[in-house]
Amino acid sequence: MSTNSSDPPPRAAVPANVAEADRIAFGLTFRQLAILGGVGFAGFGLYRTYGDLLPPLVWLILGLPVAAVTVVIALGRRDGLPLDVWLKHGFMLTRTPRTLAPGQPRATSVAAVAGKPVLPAPLRSPATAISPTGVLTSEGVNRVVIACGTTNIHLRTGDEQAGLLDGFGRFLNSLTGPAQLVVSAHRHDLGPYAQAIADNAPRLPHPALQAAADDYATFLLELDSSRDPLRRQVLAVVSGEQAADTATRALSGLGVEAVALDGPSVTAALAAAVDPFTPPAPGPRAVPGTPITLRRT
Repeated sequence: MSTNSSDPPPRAAVPANVAEADRIAFGLTFRQLAILGGVGFAGFGLYRTYGDLLPPLVWLILGLPVAAVTVVIALGRRDGLPLDVWLKHGFMLTRTPRTLAPGQPRATSVAAVAGKPVLPAPLRSPATAISPTGVLTSEGVNRVVIACGTTNIHLRTGDEQAGLLDGFGRFLNSLTGPAQLVVSAHRHDLGPYAQAIADNAPRLPHPALQAAADDYATFLLELDSSRDPLRRQVLAVVSGEQAADTATRALSGLGVEAVALDGPSVTAALAAAVDPFTPPAPGPRAVPGTPITLRRT
């Protein structure tokens, strides 16, 4: 495909603070005002109640470190998060068991066991149900997972790039609820491809083609053993089946292959997200709650 170098590259203005909270007063958010105001009113009430016990200079010396820490917590940021949220996550991490396992908690007594060992805590997934049609229930909301392809915008002309950006903007504006775009990379096993090429090589009509197929199968096996080939997976998660149909049509209009996943495919995608280093199991995954009557080996 040829490109027109005279076309100016399209530009899309994206606000940098699209996810920031609204500023209420003095350039501060409601959260920041609540932290500063809460500590300030608490200190003022403490001074009004016990102010006669200490000289004002002592109160000032004691209040300066508290005020400094409060300002740092209210206005500071760490790893892209407000500092108070970052500290809350750190506290919750220290209180969360480090070993989690699927299942329900059991009433077991460990008082009689020497050393009181650490028992695994139940792992509660936000996904509570997956229907055979692919509807995922998470936090009481039905969601649909859409597998998306990709398109190379740099190989398009300026007008085509502008049209793709406008179409993607219409897709975002058509969303009526929360949505998520997940781009992940997983190790791609080239062994089945090499085996399929080697099995079909004897059927080729010419010995030179058979030798080329065998060489290519050997190349795939060497590449799989010496490198880590990756495959990219793009998933769009939208709320509601109607929104999924609209999103699928909008993405297909951009030239992107978009297909809503069924129940086994959604289960396989969640299993790969939980354990990305394990090769995917061959064949469809059973939907949670479905009895398994046959196991493939």
